[in-house]
Amino acid sequence: MLVAATVADGRRLVASRLALHVLDDEAVARTPWADVDRGSLDAASRTLSVRWVWGASDAFTFEDDRASVRFAQTFRERVQSSVVHATTVACPTGGQARVALRRDEDGELFTQVVADEGVDLADPQVAAVVDRAEDSLRAAAGLRD
Repeated sequence: MLVAATVADGRRLVASRLALHVLDDEAVARTPWADVDRGSLDAASRTLSVRWVWGASDAFTFEDDRASVRFAQTFRERVQSSVVHATTVACPTGGQARVALRRDEDGELFTQVVADEGVDLADPQVAAVVDRAEDSLRAAAGLRD
């Protein structure tokens, strides 16, 4: 455990070296850092907003300023440590996609694509642009297809 904090709704957040853990009275949700797209702390409300790579979002409001800052700093460090390199591509149909080379819990490198809401990654024009960016990242890292 690197840092832990209780949020306003009673849940407990724990940042470990490998994952973010959200505990409530009934369950523990464990999410590897490579499944976190991004997060930001609103200092005024002490709310950490988290966007997951699958497009959903969560918000965690901390009970005090010190806990919010400490947790957010560790959160940022852990997410960043899973990102080796990332690039953003403009999609021909509008919007953007982020192509990242990330490290999983075992230290293995993999590529990940996260698109803006409304971007259809299955669209052939979008897929071509994203595939080129992903191929470039993989080649630069020495990864095979």
